[in-house]
Amino acid sequence: MAHTINIRIGRKIKELRRKCGLTQEELAERVKTSYKYVQRIEGKSPPDLRVSSLERFAKALKTTPLKLLGP
Repeated sequence: MAHTINIRIGRKIKELRRKCGLTQEELAERVKTSYKYVQRIEGKSPPDLRVSSLERFAKALKTTPLKLLGP
């Protein structure tokens, strides 16, 4: 179940990143992480995200953490 949620969050992050016209590198800079981490999140085996990371991604993508968790 957690793996499915992580994949959904990763897909949402990727979708919003593209809508914002950002590369993985640019998003990584905004979130203060490596682009390799962004790649992992958007990939097939994403890591578990901490609430603080989810908040940083949401802020960088001009959305809310709840919207990243939603369908």
